[in-house]
Amino acid sequence: MKKDFEDKNYWALILGGSSGLGLATAKTLANHGMNICIIHRNPRAQEERIEAEFHSIRNTGVEFKAFNADAFRVEKRNELVSEISKLCGSEGRIRTLVHSVAKGNLKPMLSEDQPRLQTDDFNLTINAMAISLYDWTQAIFEAKLFADDARIISFTSEGNTKAWKNYAAVSAAKVTLEAITRNIALEFAPLGIRANCIQAGITDTASLRMIPGSEALKTHALKRNPFKRLTTPEDVANAVYLLSKDEARWINGCVIPVDGGEHIS
Repeated sequence: MKKDFEDKNYWALILGGSSGLGLATAKTLANHGMNICIIHRNPRAQEERIEAEFHSIRNTGVEFKAFNADAFRVEKRNELVSEISKLCGSEGRIRTLVHSVAKGNLKPMLSEDQPRLQTDDFNLTINAMAISLYDWTQAIFEAKLFADDARIISFTSEGNTKAWKNYAAVSAAKVTLEAITRNIALEFAPLGIRANCIQAGITDTASLRMIPGSEALKTHALKRNPFKRLTTPEDVANAVYLLSKDEARWINGCVIPVDGGEHIS
């Protein structure tokens, strides 16, 4: 059976694709014939695990490239865009840009025994988890690397409207991410670019486990989810795949829950 994106020379550029939702998305899109470029930032201690995951993507037969680099520095981003341009060549184009960045501070606003949340913590978190989406969108657009019908997809959470202890900076970043996504959807639409956020349900990833009280979040999610299970990275990756298909071209500017109905209960 012919794969959806086979022979189209489409690329997916995934920011933060070495684990969790980003990695699952890379695997799913590769299985459907999309070439994959991942930009991640990980220490050497994790290299063996990550390389094993990347090897499984290469085995699908698509073109694959990963950069272990700081995607938030302007100079490095410019270098990476230049490398990506060479990677795509004269015919390849980025069909799907996926923002799966988990870099932020999980500090309490009030505490007697640990550092409190500061303005700099908000700035770092919002820049990494929200504003970087706009920076990369602009950089890829200016390099003329987007496909004629391109998709920009980012990951938000229920923390966009609900308060969780220690989650204030990330929550602010998610709200900012959604606002930026809506405006990309509006202002870039005449140029063939669609932008949407996926609001994933509680998913047992390394990022979730860093949140204080994550076990309680998982327990609560299991109780209220209509299917009585957590969301998996593959559930979210499948939604990215659907949004990348031709048939999804009229979906734009949305925050789409992918949680089995968890948000309604």
